[in-house]
Amino acid sequence: MVSPRLSRIPRMPSALDRVRIGLLLLGVIFVLTGALPADEAAASIARVAPLLLFLGSVIVLAELAMRARVFDVIATRIAIIGGGNYPALFLLCVGFASVTTVFLNLDTTAVLLTPVFLALAPRAKIAALPLAMTTIWLANTASLLLPVSNLTNLLAADRVALDAEDFAARMWAPQLAAILVTTTAALWAFYWRRGARGADRYLPPSPVRLEQPRERGLCAVAAGACVLFVGAVIFLHEGISLAAAGAALIVVAAFAVLDRQALRLSLIPWRLLILVAGLFLVIPTLSRHGLAEVMTALIGTSDDVGGAVRAALTGAGLSNVINNLPAYAAGEAVVPPANGDQLLALLIGTNVGAVVTPWASLATLLCLESCRANGLVVPLRRFVRTGLVLAVLALAASVAALLITG
Repeated sequence: MVSPRLSRIPRMPSALDRVRIGLLLLGVIFVLTGALPADEAAASIARVAPLLLFLGSVIVLAELAMRARVFDVIATRIAIIGGGNYPALFLLCVGFASVTTVFLNLDTTAVLLTPVFLALAPRAKIAALPLAMTTIWLANTASLLLPVSNLTNLLAADRVALDAEDFAARMWAPQLAAILVTTTAALWAFYWRRGARGADRYLPPSPVRLEQPRERGLCAVAAGACVLFVGAVIFLHEGISLAAAGAALIVVAAFAVLDRQALRLSLIPWRLLILVAGLFLVIPTLSRHGLAEVMTALIGTSDDVGGAVRAALTGAGLSNVINNLPAYAAGEAVVPPANGDQLLALLIGTNVGAVVTPWASLATLLCLESCRANGLVVPLRRFVRTGLVLAVLALAASVAALLITG
């Protein structure tokens, strides 16, 4: 069984909670004092409201799927299929983490897949660090393909008026390049090869047994709701937020009948929602009072190769200093809406390049918190050193793929 501790979204340190709340309060103060006009504040919140609905819904969906042991069943089956062979396990884990990130959002990979992998490690005598780094890195670098893969993607797709199909048509090559670099030049080279993982084979675990009809029913409903949501992502051009909410409601209804105790207010990711709402009040205010000029000087206004490269480098650099969500929001504010390639290059920088510092993305923070909760220490120097190599190589490859296929 997955321990109760692993069935919860990991708690962030209280200091980070204070930062989130303080950010929201600062945004409210800006509005009340007139530093951000009320109409601009309303427009900013109206733009982000559907994204908040999507984000909250998909986290609830994934959390309850975790509670129903959907991810545990899949991860265990992957380890069994690997048959003790590390290269096979590597490819299967990369595929699982990538698909989860692409279709169920990077925060699902960070919040739920990481603890599942870490719980699997001692059962199968698998080295934990390679599994953890797989979710940490692919939560970021596999989040380019669809608008639903990342909150920043939803913002970018809205800004350049691309539906899910058109967005994927534009981003498939950068996504493929980023995953290939992540898996071959970084994950395998630094963490999964024989000399790094420290073992020749692992012990395939026993399959997960769902003994009670209630357990089997919840697992089937949760898995079906996830499949329905993935189908909605593929076939619906609009209304993804409503699709996520609908899928979440299906699972909530099943738990209300079969496991009411699992339904609690803590399922709602209030920390993340507060952070996003606060950022979309603070960043527009700062842009009105000097930040826009600084970002324009860094990014420029050209949609040519130079402009795309500058946007990607600025997004990646700023992400590793202050976090990728405010970095993207600040950059997007100064990129002309007609500069599609420049905006997508900025998006690549803030997604793929945010792997050097532990605070560069919320997904990384969540993954590392899960590692700490499970007793795994990720060496900071090694994390930064290998992340820097990944950021440079993946950013170069994915931006080049964007420009070549443009």
